[in-house]
Amino acid sequence: MPTKRDQVLFLDFDGVLHPDAVYLSRQGPTLRSEGALFMWAPALADSLEPFPQVSLVLSTSWVRNLGFKRAAAYLPAALGARVIGATWHSSMAKDWPGDSRWDGRTRYDQICRYASRARLAHWVSLDDDPEGWGTTARHRLVVCDPDSGLGESRTQELLIDALERMNRS
Repeated sequence: MPTKRDQVLFLDFDGVLHPDAVYLSRQGPTLRSEGALFMWAPALADSLEPFPQVSLVLSTSWVRNLGFKRAAAYLPAALGARVIGATWHSSMAKDWPGDSRWDGRTRYDQICRYASRARLAHWVSLDDDPEGWGTTARHRLVVCDPDSGLGESRTQELLIDALERMNRS
């Protein structure tokens, strides 16, 4: 059975925990659609409850724009307690091999790099951006509709299925 460190859910915020209509303003992140920031976070907390061994790694642009601690602090306590890291760190922008910079990489590339460096075998991603996910890795991705995120019961079911598969592996 994998240990807690071995089971990771890579978590995007926009289009997952609230609609993908968030803009950074002087007051901080602002949702410019109906609803509230992190309105679907309780659905994620509920989905994760049967899986205490699953940790979270933030794979959201919030970390790039606000910093890791500040981005993680927006999560409800039950989710924040599971956060063990982020795919982005300031040093990563300058040390990607070749001449391509971090910001130009797909979320899939960023997640794969983190998973490789951390030697993760058991992980899935919850995101609204399927760009770059090939057919061989698609089983690791739970795609959310950018407007309804985890507000859709079908997406919650797909997440639980992915977590159960990860737990069995």
